[in-house]
Amino acid sequence: MTEKSSAVGAQASRSLRDPDLRAPDSPLIEVTGLEKTYRTARGPLTLFQHLDFTVLPGELVAIVGQSGTGKSTLLHILGTLDAPSAGTVYCASTNVATLTPRQAANFRNREIGYVWQFHYLLPEFTAQENVAMPLFAAGQSRRESMAIAANWLREVGLDDRREHRPGELSGGEQQRVALARALVNKPRLLLADEPTGDLDATTANQIFALLQRIHGAYGLTSVMVTHNTELAARCTRVMRLEAGRLSLLSASNSMLDRQPGPENAAIPVRNES
Repeated sequence: MTEKSSAVGAQASRSLRDPDLRAPDSPLIEVTGLEKTYRTARGPLTLFQHLDFTVLPGELVAIVGQSGTGKSTLLHILGTLDAPSAGTVYCASTNVATLTPRQAANFRNREIGYVWQFHYLLPEFTAQENVAMPLFAAGQSRRESMAIAANWLREVGLDDRREHRPGELSGGEQQRVALARALVNKPRLLLADEPTGDLDATTANQIFALLQRIHGAYGLTSVMVTHNTELAARCTRVMRLEAGRLSLLSASNSMLDRQPGPENAAIPVRNES
């Protein structure tokens, strides 16, 4: 192999997570014509119809709205935990709506970190073991997995709680463990479903500040569902889901600067009837 071909091969083998290989304005999430309908005893229940939107790399997007409007369902679809009734959902250049259950599980473990309102930690395992679970599932050795998990617990300020079980931790500490578990595989996308909804105001602010810091430090793209409008206002962009439609509530100046055209057409959210 020549020196030139070796260089080409090395370039081709670099991870897509390398930001140099992605156009800065290429969406990490691109949803087109999304529809979701459930069959109920009273007839079909449609949550979304013809829903289009994109999320750019590095954005921290908050989705707000009344209970029952489908915010969590939308997050589940983005995270391959639910399938749309129609439409395409591209996440990290993959049409996740077409994945088989096994492919979806592998994709989630590799590309997506998920934080829930309730931590869902396994009570019989230590904090460190809980954080390491995604690595165990990916086939990494226990020794390596536990070392990586320890580093992430240090990142979220719980280095001295590694051997504690969930029942020995406060609610805020449990959510920190859940955040470390979501990030242990270094995903590109972080999805958070009411991550502060079960916490008091002070602890909620601390957890959001930690999430915000890690989002920036690790170059994540994050989408958060929340009822907390004060925390939502600190995100790059805030959208409201109502009657199956997404509308823009606010966006940072840096977000507006990245979009072409007049201000009322600057945000990549579109709904068509």
